[in-house]
Amino acid sequence: MNLPLRVKIVEVGPRDGLQNEKETISAEVKIELVDRLTKAGFANIEAASFVSPKWVPQMATSTEVMAGITRKAGVIYSALTPNMKGFEAALAAGADEVVIFSSASEAFAQKNINCSIAESIERFRDVAAAAKQHGIRLRGSISCAFGCPYQGQVTPEEVAAVVKLMRDLGCDEIDIADTIGVGTPRHVQAVMHRVSQEFPVDQISGHFHDTYGQALANIYASMEVGVSIFHSSVAGLGGCPYAKGATGNVATEDVLFMMNGLGIETGVDLDQVVDAGQFISQHLGRKAVSRAGNAIAAKRLA
Repeated sequence: MNLPLRVKIVEVGPRDGLQNEKETISAEVKIELVDRLTKAGFANIEAASFVSPKWVPQMATSTEVMAGITRKAGVIYSALTPNMKGFEAALAAGADEVVIFSSASEAFAQKNINCSIAESIERFRDVAAAAKQHGIRLRGSISCAFGCPYQGQVTPEEVAAVVKLMRDLGCDEIDIADTIGVGTPRHVQAVMHRVSQEFPVDQISGHFHDTYGQALANIYASMEVGVSIFHSSVAGLGGCPYAKGATGNVATEDVLFMMNGLGIETGVDLDQVVDAGQFISQHLGRKAVSRAGNAIAAKRLA
């Protein structure tokens, strides 16, 4: 199998990674984290979420964060937008990309967003149209694409059906997310191959959680079938409040270490990401969930 010469890493730590932290993280710390990640060389950083603070209190400072970050030309700063109110806030905050979301599992859609998959897509129709009108990139995210804590197995056909709906809304990129981390390489390849029949493979991204230690293997398997965009979270931050047992996203440091070893270009400086991971972990009062990051940091002290 031919692997890509270059991959795009979408850094999701500032949003997906921090959204479920119970202790309030100041806007200043979030701004510092985003700025460190910008300097490290990411082309796309998920920086904010314009959802109701009632549901995600940690994201209440998103407007302040977006106003305070030091932007770099060419970098896409993304924001999650669940509805038109969220879109308007993201637009005012200068988001370069808005993210809409659904699920490949009907059971998870009901638990996560209190509606069916079809209803969720309808809710986003106005957001999608507004994004196109304002020239903002539109990204669709499909959770539970490899398994669901409520439904169990999710088939490639179910994922492809949602990809088609997202495609028809005009999404520029579509995330295939392993929300509970149950995917394995052969399964991942089957899903990625199927969805690439509905949407260009170079606009499909893999979003893997490392619950069962399969995230890096699943990224490699995805590359073997042509996927070249992956999400990761600095220091392995993150989880999902509506998916029991879902541990963090795959750590960015671990992904970069693997890509560097494979000779695949990312444009991202691993050492600077390790520094960013140590920075945010110290503020959270715990060790980073990244084997590569912690190993590199420990080697510096030796």
